[in-house]
Amino acid sequence: MGEMEKESVSVDEHKAPSDIYPPGLPDPGTPERMKAERKLVRKLDTRLLPTIVVIYIMNYIDRTGITTARLKGMQEDLHISDIQYATVIAILYASYCPAQIPSNMLLNYITRPTLYIGGCVVLWGLTSTLTGVTTDFGGILACRFFIGLPESAFYPGTIYLLSRWYTKKELAFRSAILYGGLLISNAFGALIAAGILAHMEGKRGIRAWRWLFFIEGAITMFVGFASMWLLPDYPHNTRWITAEERRLAQARLSEDAGEADQDNAEDSPMKGLRMAIKDPLVPIFALATVSQLLGLSFVNFFPTLTQTLGFSTTVSLLLAAPPWVVATVICAINARHADITGERFFHIAGWWWGVILGFIIGLSTSNTAGRYVAMFLMACGYVGFAMTLVWVSNAVPRPPAKRAAAIGIVNGVGNLGNLIGSYTWKAAWSPGYHPSMAISLAALVFSTFLALIIRQILVRRNKQLDIDENAALQDADRRRVEEAARLEGLTFEQAMERRKGYRYLY
Repeated sequence: MGEMEKESVSVDEHKAPSDIYPPGLPDPGTPERMKAERKLVRKLDTRLLPTIVVIYIMNYIDRTGITTARLKGMQEDLHISDIQYATVIAILYASYCPAQIPSNMLLNYITRPTLYIGGCVVLWGLTSTLTGVTTDFGGILACRFFIGLPESAFYPGTIYLLSRWYTKKELAFRSAILYGGLLISNAFGALIAAGILAHMEGKRGIRAWRWLFFIEGAITMFVGFASMWLLPDYPHNTRWITAEERRLAQARLSEDAGEADQDNAEDSPMKGLRMAIKDPLVPIFALATVSQLLGLSFVNFFPTLTQTLGFSTTVSLLLAAPPWVVATVICAINARHADITGERFFHIAGWWWGVILGFIIGLSTSNTAGRYVAMFLMACGYVGFAMTLVWVSNAVPRPPAKRAAAIGIVNGVGNLGNLIGSYTWKAAWSPGYHPSMAISLAALVFSTFLALIIRQILVRRNKQLDIDENAALQDADRRRVEEAARLEGLTFEQAMERRKGYRYLY
């Protein structure tokens, strides 16, 4: 952690802030303050959001390129069986899942996340490119394993980075914009793959599925280098905002939670990990995410599912795009409404019920139109997942070391659901995939139950805060409150009073 990140400030509780610090920020709620905040957020939005969306598009195009390559002879060329293919899908999560926890802990500790995240993007782009030169099962297995290591840094790391800049009433929409990159990548990935697989076969004596990895990997590496310049670091050390904007960015988050969004000197990554593990919400979130992603694991087989509708490879890839376009639009609308209302449970779990309906349709009919409608409902299930880590960030706000570890644990452990799901959609169960849908349906019912438990825990905590407003001060860290007072231009007593107003979002 950088020196500025670790420092703590002692504020005289009986002096007005103007006696200690020069005036800098307009008072909260004034037109001047709101104008300054809008300018800062707009600057962040126009630079940060497009960058992470493009990265996420390439992230999932690279990750799921193997499913489209399968349609053009990859499995036959590499002489791998259906079980080996499922292992190739699953092995990515064997590295991707456990690496997320130490990666997020490291991200909270280093001072330049731009270099860390950008470097990881370049590395997975290189690994994706090398997938195109593999000649056997061992080679592609190795590529899939090693691509999971740098990819583990991106999604949980970016959610954490967003939480260092946006308030809890802004975070859901921005996270949904990020996750929209994943959803739309399923559409773009299918369209790009359709073009490459249709027109690059045999060029320079190379199979089209190999060109798929070469082209997509090269684009990813270019995006990774560009992101090192485009992304922000943390509010205290980002180079492309002014000193006043840096202070404002930190003050906004202090007002949001009643404490400064910083670690103290003793808040090491390992202490943050221990704090996250001890919080009962974190393991429940993790188990719910495992179950959720098992229920949504059809994503790795979506092109294969559209092929069961009975059309050619190119038409199947084109049909795979519209459900994800619709899901992307709904994702943004859902998150915006969640930010406005502050509600979390129904904005997440409600979309899983749509997936359950889609599975019921898929289980009860072989009609082509009905099954295609079911695919739209299934794709919209990811609208709920887009908000999962946002809810974790809201429920485990301070200190940042704990929040970073919690996000890494939930997403890292949770992605074991994708690993399990790699073996759920067996080719032997095609074209109906009835057992696959039944397993996924049961998983989503269980994740709904766990999400309801999380909601009730947060409701109970808020009721306790309503009964005894001083309970909000029990977990407050004096040094973070002192720093919040400095940033906001308040006395220590005023900052403590504001801390009493903190409530969890559920």
